[in-house]
Amino acid sequence: MKPQVLVARNVFPEVVERLREHFEVEDNPGDRIYTKAELIERLKGKVGAFTTGSVMIDAEVLDANPQLRVLANMAVGYNNFDMAACTARGVLCTNTPDVLTETTADFGFALMMATARRIAESEHYLRRGEWSKWFYDMFVGSDIHHATLGILGMGRIGQAIARRGAHGFEMRVLYHNRSRLDPSIEASCKATYVGKEQLLREADHLVIVMPYSKESHHAVGAPELALMKPTATLTNIARGGIVDDAALAKALAERRIAAAGLDVFEGEPTVHPDLLKVPNVVLTPHIASATVATRRAMADLAADNLIAALGFGPNAGKPPTPINPEVMKS
Repeated sequence: MKPQVLVARNVFPEVVERLREHFEVEDNPGDRIYTKAELIERLKGKVGAFTTGSVMIDAEVLDANPQLRVLANMAVGYNNFDMAACTARGVLCTNTPDVLTETTADFGFALMMATARRIAESEHYLRRGEWSKWFYDMFVGSDIHHATLGILGMGRIGQAIARRGAHGFEMRVLYHNRSRLDPSIEASCKATYVGKEQLLREADHLVIVMPYSKESHHAVGAPELALMKPTATLTNIARGGIVDDAALAKALAERRIAAAGLDVFEGEPTVHPDLLKVPNVVLTPHIASATVATRRAMADLAADNLIAALGFGPNAGKPPTPINPEVMKS
């Protein structure tokens, strides 16, 4: 009898069929977001699960399903997993890095540009039928070319954004990271390492690409926003919770920074109501990786991880992108 796995959210049918070659699959074509009680019940008898960032796995879920061995997340981030609880119980977790780097960087740069040039704000103005004449300061924004790009979090995506800015728009690139990059990487990105305060003070356009953790919660809040230029923009394509959305909405309303572009939010899909009231913010529903090719690559990699981790396929026992590989040694 084939091992049982759960595909917890709707995904490409071709990927589900590939999983069926190896497993008895319970999928979710209706794309219901399970409550914790429903998720616990759906995981009964399952040795693996194909998950997304909306599928929360904590100690309670794991303890109710001690047979669970593998969690394959279709995402780079994995703050939906209690990693300490997973590792302590010998549950292997995997994610999907690399395959979405360039697509996400494209989107991050596009969102930054839309924010700086007030594209959403001016489109709403036009759609409301308010455009009757040209005037000299009509939706004037700020330049991208030759401006200072500040990147908070300089992993793969941050580096890809830096390359776009430095090489495509001749921007001065500053970055802050938990650790400084190798000089060769800095050179390829034309990026200079600075302290966090200097980054906030000097950036014309701040882009946040750092991973979420308890330590990075509200890494950009009221004190950090107060350091930024009143002409600066902030773009967040990282994770909700890194920016204090309430503090950001207040800063935008008071014009203490010029504008913001947000693809992620605290408590998403709920958006802080004050962000919906200010005109100088571009809001998108967590779509930075949303191209057909990239989402398919993410799904395929998650499936590869699940198949290999459970001992099938050409890479049996060697999942491509484990998060906690130490559990495979125990």
